[in-house]
Amino acid sequence: MVLAGIGVDMLEIARMEHALATNPRFIERVFTPEERAYCDRRTRPAEHYAVRFAAHEAMLKALGCGFGNGVGLLDASVGRDENGRPIAVLAGRAAQIAAEQGVREIALSLSHTRDVAVANAVCVTDEVRPKQEGKTDAAAELTASFKQARSVIDELERLQNSLITQETHMSQEV
Repeated sequence: MVLAGIGVDMLEIARMEHALATNPRFIERVFTPEERAYCDRRTRPAEHYAVRFAAHEAMLKALGCGFGNGVGLLDASVGRDENGRPIAVLAGRAAQIAAEQGVREIALSLSHTRDVAVANAVCVTDEVRPKQEGKTDAAAELTASFKQARSVIDELERLQNSLITQETHMSQEV
């Protein structure tokens, strides 16, 4: 089993500008609708397309595969989390390969200058994921809370039954 994989890719932004200008279908074949919407809203879309293309390549390098062999051009893409940070999104054969390797997520780092886009990807498995010391599983915490509440209720019922029994004995003695 692979503990972790690391991938890096760089792309000259001028090459992406050329691809965008000479091949209109390139964008639709290589980028998801979400990626296209994000890049097209930017002042210099080619920079953002280039860094996403580099990220696709870096993710697949981290997984130890590439395009082809069942991995499609849209099987690796870049999404955004609720804070706007880039996140790796896998689909199809790339997602299957990740699952086979025990990859839980792929950490991404994207950057670009006016000339070059670069992306780094690191596969994270349970074996290499940092342990959350001091943090408990929410489901386990809830179960423990219910067990504690149940034991308090059981104790209160026992005390109530004991008091009722004592009252019954006292009223019979009178």
